[in-house]
Amino acid sequence: MYLLNNLNINVFGTSEQIPMTENTDGEKKVQYTEEDVYEYHRNNFPGHGKIEIISKTPVTNALDLTLAYSPGVAKACTAISREPSNLRYYTNIGNTIAIASNGTRILGLGDIGMAGYPVMEGKSILFKALGGVDAFPFIIPEHDPDKFIEYVEAIAPNFAGINLEDIRKPDCFYIERVLDKKLDIPVFHDDQWGTAVVTLAGTLNALKVVDKDIGDVKVVMNGSGASGIAISHMLLDAGVKGTNLITIDRNGSIYSDRGAMDPYKEELAQRINPNKESVTLAEATVGADVLIGASNADVFTQDMVRSMESKAIVFAIANPVPEINPKLAHEAGAMIVGTGRSDYANQINNVLGFPGIFRGVLDVRAKTVTKGMKVAAAHAIASMVPEDELRADKVITTPVDPLLMPTEAAAVAQAAIDDHVAQNIMSRDEVYDLTLKRIEYYKSTIGKIVKTRKDPFNTKLC
Repeated sequence: MYLLNNLNINVFGTSEQIPMTENTDGEKKVQYTEEDVYEYHRNNFPGHGKIEIISKTPVTNALDLTLAYSPGVAKACTAISREPSNLRYYTNIGNTIAIASNGTRILGLGDIGMAGYPVMEGKSILFKALGGVDAFPFIIPEHDPDKFIEYVEAIAPNFAGINLEDIRKPDCFYIERVLDKKLDIPVFHDDQWGTAVVTLAGTLNALKVVDKDIGDVKVVMNGSGASGIAISHMLLDAGVKGTNLITIDRNGSIYSDRGAMDPYKEELAQRINPNKESVTLAEATVGADVLIGASNADVFTQDMVRSMESKAIVFAIANPVPEINPKLAHEAGAMIVGTGRSDYANQINNVLGFPGIFRGVLDVRAKTVTKGMKVAAAHAIASMVPEDELRADKVITTPVDPLLMPTEAAAVAQAAIDDHVAQNIMSRDEVYDLTLKRIEYYKSTIGKIVKTRKDPFNTKLC
């Protein structure tokens, strides 16, 4: 889900030789073993795991101790008690978010509860390294969505935003909407909107390459899970016509009053397929310009791709095995193919989205994440590949692009201001420059010490 692209540089921007292998198509892939994974997660002095809390201020003498804790800290508490807005000036709350999951849909592993905690730690790292956001992981193993909402609502005053993660559908839709109404801080379900934002970005650029207008193309969206529903809505918000969008679930095309529909599919059905066409996936792809899959492995056939319009675009983003192998899709006539994998061209990966989105959200203290902010993020990501560099195998940038997150954060912040949900007004340039400084600071300080952590004293860690 969060694999970086196949480049021999790391997220801190330094050159480094990474072991690579090639697949049968000649595409390069990062090489690693199961033991590499275990070793990455353990023996990181002075404990295990991938994250820790460190001090931003010195704690080296009696004065430091007095200021950091008792009795000096009482003055900061009094100042906040007198004026609650001081909480953001005397604490780090303004730069913190909670990554909240109930562990019911962890990657492709399903309902594994606390066993999904390494995913949340990994996401915390990416938030910090790529966006300068302090993200605290929580898995609340609660299957009742209303009780889960109560728990998140209870911890929300400690954070400036909530990133919902790896929650099964349809609970994820309900939880996000209820929390968004209840809380005065932004709530964002990345499995829905992060994936949708990046998919839209890739689509926008792919359409430029094939010289087609978003308002004219026929799109087929296969999959009606969290990301499939969100992608459909994002495409409509960006200009795809409801008459030109067919979304497919296991029962065929979605349309109003079809039956076997949850409320969230019915809501989408109100925006698409007004003629209530009842078609299979194979029937829907005939004459389609764009085919997107957020579904299952190998469900797209070459015959489906052959039935599409010329210069067809296929985004097969199921992981780890896409809906169709890119080589097979190209052989069947697709001009542009993208997957969710790092070992093929045009990786559609939500790591391109969430660090920059939250960076912009936090800087202007947005109260919610609007449609306009999501579309702005997609356009910002798309803009990172200059039009004169766009080609069939390069319609999306990489997460290690040093200017991606500043550009995206600035666009999201401006959209929040335009949509009247920002509580702190900053110019695009101010957000851009501050984001760049945050990332550079991380690279030059915190990022440099990571590799010295591998049990330097041969301590038995527990």
